[in-house]
Amino acid sequence: MRYLNYKLSRIMLTILLAVGLMCGGTTVRAESQYTDAAQIDVQSPSCILIEASTGQVIYEKDCDRAMAPASVTKVMTLLLTFEAMDKGDFGLDDEVVVSQHAASMGGSQCFFEMGEKQTVEDMIKCIIIASGNDAAVAMAEKIAGSETAFVNMMNEKAKELGMTNAVFKNACGLDVDGHEMSARDIAIMSRELITKYPQIFDYSGIWMDSIIHKTARGESQFDLVNTNKFLNMYTGATGLKTGYTSTAKYCMSATADRDGIQLIAVIMGGETKDIRNNDACTLLDYGYSRCKKYIDKDVFPDEKISVDNGRGDYVKIKGGLSFEGILLDGESADDVSKKLIIDKAVKAPVHRGDVVCTVEYRVKDRLMGSVDIQADEDMEAMDMGFAFTDTVKNFFGL
Repeated sequence: MRYLNYKLSRIMLTILLAVGLMCGGTTVRAESQYTDAAQIDVQSPSCILIEASTGQVIYEKDCDRAMAPASVTKVMTLLLTFEAMDKGDFGLDDEVVVSQHAASMGGSQCFFEMGEKQTVEDMIKCIIIASGNDAAVAMAEKIAGSETAFVNMMNEKAKELGMTNAVFKNACGLDVDGHEMSARDIAIMSRELITKYPQIFDYSGIWMDSIIHKTARGESQFDLVNTNKFLNMYTGATGLKTGYTSTAKYCMSATADRDGIQLIAVIMGGETKDIRNNDACTLLDYGYSRCKKYIDKDVFPDEKISVDNGRGDYVKIKGGLSFEGILLDGESADDVSKKLIIDKAVKAPVHRGDVVCTVEYRVKDRLMGSVDIQADEDMEAMDMGFAFTDTVKNFFGL
């Protein structure tokens, strides 16, 4: 009887979900939407455009080619900085002491002296606004003890995020043989930074600021001017990081927000600054012309799901789930279907947090994304003693 109830429940729930098209919040996985590169004019050799909340790829051009990333490297340095703060390792007001190594960095810098102290917050400003190589290395040493140890952390994080072409050799992006990543890699780490730590926008959008150098010779003001001129070029621009070296040429991870849709456009290898900025504008215009947000606030309408061989017939599932996806041009909410996916019967034991099924969203043949449904309680497996007691109770109507 319990198995029959389970089968009927599965059938009814599948029918309910297949016809129950609703609107709401957070995707777990998304399939790429490949686009013919001839459709828009992007001059840079490598680029990618993604929607930030889902990771949906909207456009790409040779985006898996490993190339020198220049100062866009600092996106990973900032990501690990915010992660360290999130773990409680230090706060914005804590001090960072500049080492001889950090002070010796060339390229774009904030001209720190060995032994100089700055707050973590000021170092973040120096990294994101002025692209200070000395600030990035000083922050790396604050987090890991040495730049070498920090680079190990960068590579470990890259593997964790699935940045398959990324190899970090330093914390700031100066040209070093083998220090490279792809446009897709940059999009992945940029998405991780802005979705997990949106407070980065408190800094990336600053046009001008200043810090105070405090050295043995006294105090002096140092002005910070944002290297990202794209901020004043594009409506809705929010950041994120530019880069240039003679090897990498002009690179950028450009972020923008319009009507709650966040896009990330990554440009690599642009011949000039204008080409880089224009390509970013072209990609974002293309993205916003194609994208509408789809929201389903009621992913899983039931509060429980059937369990086989458990000490109960059902296990509670976590509620309040929502899904967010992106509709491309020519698609509408009426085209969206959702389906309950259960690879096999849910069998006890079940532990709280276990994925018991998945709800999959499709627009015609395109997978928009999916949401994993998790158990919200433990369910022990039925043993012989429990089965005997349960049988007796059922027999006598207890």
